[in-house]
Amino acid sequence: MAKPKIPAEIKLQADAIVARFNVEQLKNQSYAHYVTNYRGANLYLGHERWGKFWPVCRLTYTGDMEDWEFAIYKYSDEHYDPEKWFFTGAEEVDGTIEGAMRAGLKAYPP
Repeated sequence: MAKPKIPAEIKLQADAIVARFNVEQLKNQSYAHYVTNYRGANLYLGHERWGKFWPVCRLTYTGDMEDWEFAIYKYSDEHYDPEKWFFTGAEEVDGTIEGAMRAGLKAYPP
């Protein structure tokens, strides 16, 4: 079964979560912060540094804001890997956008 596309109101909620996280958790990192990109059912989170997008993870919308599917970006293979669970920060993944961002900060510190 195909995953549902991310509705506009969910994108707004996700962007607000990311903006709040940037202010609260990355307040001293003015040169690096999380940004979002959307394609279909996927929310791509990355760090924006000096005007460039650096992939961190992909979240797939399941219809529940508290239960996103997670895939870490592997720079060694240049793809998102939903099967990789042995990385620094994996313990932070809890199905939420905030958990994905906490995991991303440990896996790929700004």
